[in-house]
Amino acid sequence: MANLLRKAKSGNDWSQNELYAYNIVVELQDAATFFGVNPLPKPAVAGKLLNNVTAEDMVDDANYKLLRYMDLAMHPPEGESAVDDFAVHLLTLLGYAPRTRMARTRADIPLIICGQDCHAKTDVCIVDSDNILLVQEDKRHKESKDPEPQLIAEAIAEFQTYNYRRTRILGQDPIVQKVMAGITLTGTSPMCYKIPVTTQLAQSVALGFYPATRTVVHAHLPAIARPTRRLSESMKPLDNRAAILACYEAFKRFIN
Repeated sequence: MANLLRKAKSGNDWSQNELYAYNIVVELQDAATFFGVNPLPKPAVAGKLLNNVTAEDMVDDANYKLLRYMDLAMHPPEGESAVDDFAVHLLTLLGYAPRTRMARTRADIPLIICGQDCHAKTDVCIVDSDNILLVQEDKRHKESKDPEPQLIAEAIAEFQTYNYRRTRILGQDPIVQKVMAGITLTGTSPMCYKIPVTTQLAQSVALGFYPATRTVVHAHLPAIARPTRRLSESMKPLDNRAAILACYEAFKRFIN
């Protein structure tokens, strides 16, 4: 893998090749191992969302809009903006963006790779003083790009930017490691990620070197009753909705 070609690429052009080239692997974990709690916490949402299937059943405007966004996001012809709209509304409703945080779309993060200035663009991110949650849509229904490498590129770009801000603006020492939280979305079906970015990895990407130490990214795919129908059903059925929202609730503890 050390002999793989490494080229300057924007984060949105990353593929599995870049993960191999920078010694990054993704390992799936079960819910108890990934979230560190068992059982998962109950979703902190109105019971109406867990007991009523359609938007028309909702009295509260926020719940109504969430299910309308969900319906739009489950239909690829609506375009990627529908998934982004859904993600922003859901994360806000779940408390990921309280007063001091903002939910943003299309945030552009500088990425230094192979000695060149490039960029990584998030679909959605939760922002405090820095990006603390990254969300990338799976667009393989219209282009052959895996969202996983793109998400990891965004995490590396954020780490580089975070340390630049600490050292060149705040006059503080750089951090040596930060675990970035991320989510990929296929329609409304999520996969959660904990992405550990180290100084060695960030510098290896910046210089185009193969890191001696492997980076292991942990991921969790929510367990649902009918996994073969995951993409067609997604969050529509109430049992799927409860399982997925429980994962979102548990994942909040990693947003810092």
